[in-house]
Order: sequence, then C-alpha cells, then structure tokens
Amino acid sequence: MKSLLERPAPTAAAALTLRRGAARVLLDNWTGTSTVPSRTLYPHQWSWDSAFIAIGLRHLSARRAQQELESLLAGQWDDGRVPHIVFNRALPHDAYFPSPDFWRSSTAGRQAGAPAAPETSGIVQPPVHALAAWLVHRADPVESRRRGFLARVLPRLAAWHDYLLAHRDLGGGGLAAVIHPWEPGMDNSPCWDQGLHRVEPAAPDAFQRADLDHGHPADRPTDLDYGRYVSLATDYRDAGYDDGATRFAFAMEDPGFNALLIASERALAAMARETGADATAHTRRADTLTRHLVTRLWDEKAGIFRARDVLTGALVDERSVSGLIPLLVPHLPGHIVGRLVDTLTGPHFSAPATSLVPSYDLHGHAFDAHRYWRGPAWFNTAWLIHRGLLTHGRLQQATDLRQGFLTDAGATGFAEYVDPASGDPRGARHFSWTAALTLDLLCADPKEPTP
Repeated sequence: MKSLLERPAPTAAAALTLRRGAARVLLDNWTGTSTVPSRTLYPHQWSWDSAFIAIGLRHLSARRAQQELESLLAGQWDDGRVPHIVFNRALPHDAYFPSPDFWRSSTAGRQAGAPAAPETSGIVQPPVHALAAWLVHRADPVESRRRGFLARVLPRLAAWHDYLLAHRDLGGGGLAAVIHPWEPGMDNSPCWDQGLHRVEPAAPDAFQRADLDHGHPADRPTDLDYGRYVSLATDYRDAGYDDGATRFAFAMEDPGFNALLIASERALAAMARETGADATAHTRRADTLTRHLVTRLWDEKAGIFRARDVLTGALVDERSVSGLIPLLVPHLPGHIVGRLVDTLTGPHFSAPATSLVPSYDLHGHAFDAHRYWRGPAWFNTAWLIHRGLLTHGRLQQATDLRQGFLTDAGATGFAEYVDPASGDPRGARHFSWTAALTLDLLCADPKEPTP
C-alpha cells in the first residue's frame, strides 16, 4: 500500500504542506487499531473524536477510516449505547481519570449489556457516527462494498439511535437528553452551570485528576465542577447504568446533540438505500426529530437554539455554539436558518482574532477566553457549522469559515482549540480531530453535505 503521505494531494504548496502536517498527526496518534485524540491528555479512544477522525482519514485510507469506526463499535453495549471512551488495556489505569476501575463497565454495566472486553465508560457522546460512516463509504464505495462495511455498521448504528430515543427521551418531548456534561461533548459549557448546582460534588479526596498533568489549570474545569462530574458518574454507575432506575440530578436536551442525531438519521437513510433496505423509518424519524427540535429548543427572540433543563422544563438562558450546530439540519424553516446565520455573524459569536466560532457568547456573563468550552473556539464545531452553511447554500460564509479554519489549523500546530481574543493555541497540540478535519476541508467535494 502506498504511504499515506504520498497519496494524491492538492497541488498548491501551502495546501500540500498543511496536508502533510495533518497526515503526520494522524499517523503519530495511531495506536494500531484506532487513533487517540492526543498522546498526552487523551490516551484512549473517544467516541465522537473517532467519528471526526474517520471523516479525515477517509482521504488517506478508506480502509483505515472504516477500522477507526469499527474499533469504536467493538465497545458498543447490547442496549445499543456507544460509550464515550473505549479503554486501551495496554495502558496503566492512572493514565487517565476516570479510569476503567472507576467505570467498572464489565461488572456494573453487565445488566445493561456492557461487553466483557474491552472496558469502556458508561456514558455517551454526540451521535455523529452514522454521518461519519456514510462519508467514509462515499470516499471509496468499491472498497466499502468489497468489505461489506455498511452491512456491518448499519445495524449497530441503528441500534445506537434506538437506544437514544428509547432510553433517553427523559423530557417526553421526543428528543434525546444528556445526563452528564461530558455527554454533549462541550464538557464545561456555562449551559450546564444551572443543572450542576443541584449536584453534590464528590469529596476532593475521592478522586485524583489526571488532566492537570498535561493541561494548564486555567484551561481546565475547576475542581468543584470536576467533583460534580465524578458524583454524577458515580451515581449512574451505582445504578447499573440503568436509565430507568437512575434518579438523575442532571438532564438536558442539548440542541447540538439532537442536531447530530438528525443528521445521522438522514445518513442512516442514505445507507439503507445503498444496501437495498427501506429508508422510510429513518427519514420519518429525522423529520419528526426536526419538528421536536424546533418546537422545544428554538428561541425566536434570541435567534438561537437553547438547551432545555429536563428537570425544570425551562430553556437555559445562555448562548452556546451548540445552539448554532442545528444549521446542519437540512429541512429547517428558512427564517430559522436566516436568524441562525445572523447570530453566527453578529456580535455574540464574531471573534476578534479568529474566524472560528467561540464556544460561548463573547458578551456572556460566564465568558472565559481560556477555559474549556467557556469561550475558546474549537475546530470540530467550526467544521459542523461550515457543513451547515453549505447545506443551506450560504456559500460565502462557508468559504470564509473554511479559510479561517485552515489558516488557524496550520498556524497553531493543529491545536485542540484557540483563544478567540488573541488567536493563540490552547489545550493539546497535534490534536487528531483538528488534523482530520483539516484534511477534510482540503480534500472533500464542496457539494458533499447533502446525503
């Protein structure tokens, strides 16, 4: 097989240099079966990271991109959930916290169908996987058909979505709820502060953080918030990861999470058509979810989607990048698309030093340019919004966002995220999803967003 670094590439020298740098990050972070987000801060396999990584890997090796997703799905539980971490058994338990001996998936999760091996976490992350699988298939349909890729992953991904809608419709409004701030992927967002205040934190001596060994304390969640994260995860584990038996102190309907579920339902419909199966159920479910998303989470006055606190029934009065991610949804009402684009390009999300989108309202009371998801601008959310802009024909805004993304990815050494006020790199460097999505923006067909 040709070296991944020698595959056909854009001819412009700058683009070629950027592509080689991105490919090198993915090669360096490859473990032999999957790709770690970061060799230091995140040394295991993360769920939505692997989906984004596969989207970029498809431009280097469709087979490796398939393997990335199938490696993750090897950790899927019998109830359909795809856990947010699949642990590398070769690493010591203190390489990351919470570790396998905290989650105890193979024992505490046995009744919920956790596999005997590998060990995993018990919570989930956003369902971007079906979208990734469809894009991976399209990158090399001949290889995909030869290996039976879609036939293998389609039932697993359908079961994943079934789990979310059967077990996580905690608000009764037809949307999937998240039950831990780590589940929507935007761990430390101010959107979760209100819900977290109800949670009694674990005692400081009950856990030992590993993230501060590789991340600056000013960038990371506070010890108090971390104690609340540990408390929520402990309660869920001690209830056997049973969504019906757990008394949730935190439950939110997140717009970004549900928008990705809609996009992935449409991807499942495309996969079903490709394999000769009936796509009707997936199309109908995507349409129904879209209606529920608008009915339950759209804030017309603010021009953005908001999270809903399931326990109080109220919308959370915070503007987050998660509320812009529904641009991904193909059949949003036109006036909502217009309002979202106005919000995206308006003062709340137009950063002074980057074209990337801040994770939180620049004028919000809790804005922090450095701290995890409380202000910094991330590459994966920019990729999702870029795709949404293309979906709705907003080509100039999409072009501007793409160029800013590529410029910042190269200038920051493929950083995890950037300071929106200065443009400085923050978090981990040589970050896998930044590199992977750089490859995608360099190489993908700009007409791709419609499944």
